[in-house]
Amino acid sequence: MHDHSRGKANGVERLYLDFDSFFATAEQHFNPALRGLPVGVVPLDSPNTGCIAISKEAKALGLKSNASIKDARAAVPDMIFVVARHDVYVRLHDRILEVINSCLPVSHVRSIDELVCTLLPSEAAQGVQLAKRIKQELSRNFSDVLTCSIGMAPTELLAKIGAEMNKPDGFSLITAAELPAKLNHLPLQKLPGISTGIQQRLENCGIKDFEALWRIAPKQARAIWGNVEGERFWNGLHGYHSERPATKKRMFGHSRMLPPDWRNKEQVASCARQLCFSAARRLRRTEFVATKLTLGFRGGGYRSASGSRKDDLRWHQELCVAPSRDDRTFQKALAEGLMTATRQRTFKPRSVSVMLHGLLDPKEMTCDLFDLETSNVNPPKSTSERRRWEQVSNVLDRLRSEFGPEAISLGPKATVPGGYLGAKIAFGRIPERADFNSAPVPDEATHFCSF
Repeated sequence: MHDHSRGKANGVERLYLDFDSFFATAEQHFNPALRGLPVGVVPLDSPNTGCIAISKEAKALGLKSNASIKDARAAVPDMIFVVARHDVYVRLHDRILEVINSCLPVSHVRSIDELVCTLLPSEAAQGVQLAKRIKQELSRNFSDVLTCSIGMAPTELLAKIGAEMNKPDGFSLITAAELPAKLNHLPLQKLPGISTGIQQRLENCGIKDFEALWRIAPKQARAIWGNVEGERFWNGLHGYHSERPATKKRMFGHSRMLPPDWRNKEQVASCARQLCFSAARRLRRTEFVATKLTLGFRGGGYRSASGSRKDDLRWHQELCVAPSRDDRTFQKALAEGLMTATRQRTFKPRSVSVMLHGLLDPKEMTCDLFDLETSNVNPPKSTSERRRWEQVSNVLDRLRSEFGPEAISLGPKATVPGGYLGAKIAFGRIPERADFNSAPVPDEATHFCSF
């Protein structure tokens, strides 16, 4: 049943733009020799990794974006592999936003290759022409290979569904009057917001297709999802806007896949230290302090307290620290975690991660009875030491900013597999220029894999 008290659904008010195979088409844009060819973008120059993006040509041959190098080679023998260049993609993203803003103001950037625009009635009335103009401007300022798919609809969810309906280089306009008929053909797993777990919950309730999903009530959606996201999904699907509360930053963390020659105690520790430095630098560009550090590994062996060896796909340890922003505090906690890890593991992990969390705003912190800092009381030694190391960390940050990321380091300099320390692009997070740990990579300097 429907909640008719909500009135009529809104008109066409949102435009959703989703670039097609963005990393791969970016490489084809910068290197014309790759255009028209099956291209796979990988995180590092190693035959033991997998694709993080593949070109439209590779997808047309049936390959999936997350295919391993081995599977990709077997399916597409002439596949070309290039190493991801995250700083290049971020610079391209920034220039793309300038071009799109010249056509239509961008309301929200959802990821490196997805964005949302709010439409005025006059803009919605020329939907087809507006989408065509955006595509033409992108082609004129960049190249024909850098294509996008555009959806227009009453809500962001419906516009995103529209953008994904006719990929690549597609356009869909969905009006309230066309619902639900226009979407009845879509399988549930093709809808944004329907994860494998949510799909299973829906099926457990007898909801196995779009028509059945459309007929549920908003409160039933909330019960199936187990939270308010279900009702937000219902609203978006039926053409009603549902504003999301602003998200709060909860952690600063980085992870890294490790090639086989990095899966030893020394190299893993070196990589973890560099990831920790990068997370701390990001933390210091905010007003927060962190009170926890979590070190994690995936893959490798595990030896239990009884001495028996087990297959362990995941391991992590959370370490508490005093509210801090300095490198030394976090590195000391990390060293403790690494020591614990080496005692418990055969230490051949496939990946390592470091996360700073338990974030606090110093302005909202209450004083610890045993850590008082007033004009009449000298700060305890631990607090004053942290303050000195925070000043050191700030100086190092300024020197790196002024003279380049390689100018100075705390402890021995080290590289990490794949480069781009702490600056990998993730869904919903676009790195800042200051996140990159090396000199800018030229746009045209494609890094072809050696295998």
